[in-house]
Amino acid sequence: MPQYFLTIPHESAEEPTMESMQEFDPAELEAVMAAVDKFNSDLKEAGAFVTAGGLQPPSTAITVDASGEEPKRTPGPFVEAAEYVGGFWIIDAPDEEKALTWAEQVSAALSSRIEVRALQEAPE
Repeated sequence: MPQYFLTIPHESAEEPTMESMQEFDPAELEAVMAAVDKFNSDLKEAGAFVTAGGLQPPSTAITVDASGEEPKRTPGPFVEAAEYVGGFWIIDAPDEEKALTWAEQVSAALSSRIEVRALQEAPE
């Protein structure tokens, strides 16, 4: 079954973390967390959940390049961008339409855009 990568974009000017989320209205935060928990439960019940997670902001990234003679570690993301991936799901879905339906559900839960991309399948 194909797998799809659902990602949550964030503005680079903002770097939300679990700590900064505590600044949100507690009732709003609780409602969003409950909606995401329901989404995750629905994915699991449907057998579509593979994995999910939130990512630390780009300012915490270290870019590793071992393509030369000596490995290099550079603080920061490998690319500067106006937006970045803040979290993700990898799901199993029989086709793109079902993946898009799942994305619509989590988009509504988060009041956020969601990008959907298929993972490449191994050649046969």
